[in-house]
Amino acid sequence: MALVAGSYEKTIWGFQLKPSKTQTLTLKPLFSFPSHLSAIKSVAVSGPVAVSGGSDDTIKIYDLSTSSEIGTLTHHSGAVTSLSFYTHTSLPSFPRNLFSASDDGTVAIYDADPLVHLKSVRVHKKGINDLGVHPSGRLALTVGRDSCLAMVNLVRGRRSFCCRLDKEAEIVRFSVDGERFFMVKEDKVSVHESEDARLVFEMESQKRVLCAANASNALLITGGEDRSITAWDTTSGKVAYRLEDAHSSRVKGIVVLSNGSDDSNDVTSLVASASSDGVIRVWDMRMAKKERPNALVEANTKARLTCLAGSSLKYMGSIGQKILSLKRLRVGDDKPNAKQDDES
Repeated sequence: MALVAGSYEKTIWGFQLKPSKTQTLTLKPLFSFPSHLSAIKSVAVSGPVAVSGGSDDTIKIYDLSTSSEIGTLTHHSGAVTSLSFYTHTSLPSFPRNLFSASDDGTVAIYDADPLVHLKSVRVHKKGINDLGVHPSGRLALTVGRDSCLAMVNLVRGRRSFCCRLDKEAEIVRFSVDGERFFMVKEDKVSVHESEDARLVFEMESQKRVLCAANASNALLITGGEDRSITAWDTTSGKVAYRLEDAHSSRVKGIVVLSNGSDDSNDVTSLVASASSDGVIRVWDMRMAKKERPNALVEANTKARLTCLAGSSLKYMGSIGQKILSLKRLRVGDDKPNAKQDDES
């Protein structure tokens, strides 16, 4: 597994999660270097490719197999607040598209092979807080500082729906099957039907929620200012389990780790978290019922971490040559008359 974290100090951090000879987990450092001119706001990982978005309005691209930065995307005029890869089922370990959201109110759509800008869509009048891509890759939801929820048709490249919310939302996520989506407004997490956006129920956290990640078995994992990691049962609206005081400071990033298998227990058991205290920890969530559970492994970056992303490296060897296309072509250049097909 690969974990990538960004920080206020403009530094990107990369780690490889792997078992040691004693069958315990280790976080092996892959790289750490200043990659942006200002704070890093968002990161995303898919197979051997990672990207980071910063307050300097740019997206940086990294090759995890060589631990190097390989290019820059400069299609936003505001801080890049959210990044998301879409992978096709025919090649699950290499991204098909990259989507980015920004403080300039736009969503940028990229072809990921190579990373070429296809289109930018004006979605919000103010900055976008978060972007959630449907599992089909055909549409996305965005929430912005204009207190609106919008839907973007990623096939046609245009906004198809927009409605005003009662309060500004900071996070939006689709469920694993895409039948529901979740919105975070301060300390409340609302569950909605994807078909008509109908509110199913609302879950209330102890304090403000700052990050969220989907897991199998209808679980949503969240972290925030309460310094805890909470697993919500989105079918009942109740807390499935909680890791109290997982960090000494607020939790800023959550990743549900998977090795690419179909074992649902494996998918939900390992969770990585990153905090403003600079520590990245990996937890076995099956230990959450213990009085004082310990992390399986941790790494201290000594930086104020702002975001965390992770991906399986199971197929890196079989697609290692594919990443070379990112280096040979002009990363970040516009591609004239580029269009997406119906599966984009």
